Amino acid sequence: MKRNKAVKAQKEGMPGEPQTGTSNPRLSLLDALRGFALLHMILYHALYDAVYLFGHPIAWYQGTAGYVWEQFICWSFILLSGFCFSLGRRPIKRGLLVLGAGCAVSLATALVMPQQQVRFGILTLLGCSMLLTRACLPLLQRILPALGILLSFGLFCFTKALPFGGLGWGDTVLIPLPAQAYAADWLYPLGFPGLGFFSSDYFPLLPWLFLYWTGWFAFRMWRNARNSRVLQIKIPVLDWLGRHSLWVYLAHQPVLYGVLWGMHAAGIC
Repeated sequence: MKRNKAVKAQKEGMPGEPQTGTSNPRLSLLDALRGFALLHMILYHALYDAVYLFGHPIAWYQGTAGYVWEQFICWSFILLSGFCFSLGRRPIKRGLLVLGAGCAVSLATALVMPQQQVRFGILTLLGCSMLLTRACLPLLQRILPALGILLSFGLFCFTKALPFGGLGWGDTVLIPLPAQAYAADWLYPLGFPGLGFFSSDYFPLLPWLFLYWTGWFAFRMWRNARNSRVLQIKIPVLDWLGRHSLWVYLAHQPVLYGVLWGMHAAGIC
């Protein structure tokens, strides 16, 4: 794909180290937005640990408000990752890096906290989405950006209830699928979890790949407008978080757990 020469190459998704070797301005607002979403994720996980690991129930967090907050966070990460795909270099290498980080999280939780094991979490999704987008570029590039946004987001909404038993609108199942579709234990990466499946962080390819592609088509529409000035706004702390988001993500949960464990042992919470 032809690059927009008015902007500096920028890494996508969770990884966010700064690019070097060019004088073009970085789209720092994208880093800040990622950092903003990451900050919300850290707060969300802190409350998750307090509620589900240390037994301190929080009514609003376990209700609709907490669900909406969770959806805002994951939608933000996935849309931003898709939007930034074309701004980065070596998508296969980056995809393998993020996928490897996701596999490391799954292995670590299986060994250390099996009751909270992560199977096909958001890092695994983002890594697979990068690799699949690179493989599907010849097809995706044939679709007009506006049409691509409508198709991708429509398919995302139509398949969002797939892990819950069928197709429909959002989380509501309108077209139930036969139980046989969920009988195989190994189909959970595609959105068909078996009856005994559990993951504390589950983002299957269907529906979330379609949301990733919504962000990818949104970038193509933005690129055609050739207006990068607003996206060059820099918000220092959030910008730093966004540029180092992969490493902050990998470190934040052990740190949170250690702090909460210490507070719990001291009787503070």
